[in-house]
Amino acid sequence: MTALILNLATTIELTDEKFFQLCQDNRDLRLESTSKGELIIMAPTGWKSGNRNSRLTQRLGNWADADGTGLAFDSSTGFRLSNGANRSPDASWVRRERLEALNPDPAKLLPMAPDFVAELRSANDNLKTLQEKMQEYIDCGVSLGWLIDPQNQQVTIYRPGQDREVLESPSSLSGEDVLPGFVLDLSQILS
Repeated sequence: MTALILNLATTIELTDEKFFQLCQDNRDLRLESTSKGELIIMAPTGWKSGNRNSRLTQRLGNWADADGTGLAFDSSTGFRLSNGANRSPDASWVRRERLEALNPDPAKLLPMAPDFVAELRSANDNLKTLQEKMQEYIDCGVSLGWLIDPQNQQVTIYRPGQDREVLESPSSLSGEDVLPGFVLDLSQILS
């Protein structure tokens, strides 16, 4: 099973509060919702994907701690995007100044798009669905996105106003001007 998608739009209005409560009541499930009112129930990943994602999140978190200009988040963090979708990228980062200006409730979903997102394709993930999700992030204000695909040994880089850039078997990725100085070593993530 890759994901179970329930169309609730005509049955239940899944408000921010109801979605958040649904997540709290079902902490063992990985839930997202689309801008169309669909509820996505995602299967857990296998151990290899879990390890890859742990490395990705750890490296982003280590850089964020040293850099100090923003906060890194793991896949358990929900973001309410401007199109109404509730998404939880595998790894993400938000500039501290944006968080401080918004002053969001720390016990709720963040009502904003991150500045940076990374999605790591697991064996169960549909590539087209992930590509659409990455484009949705960019359309909602994300400045830089990486779709890391170990199955095809590729990374697709997403930037606003630009065509996607596909890299074949890169050894590392640069955080560019969004994550200045961050370089992700892919040796244990693409392998």
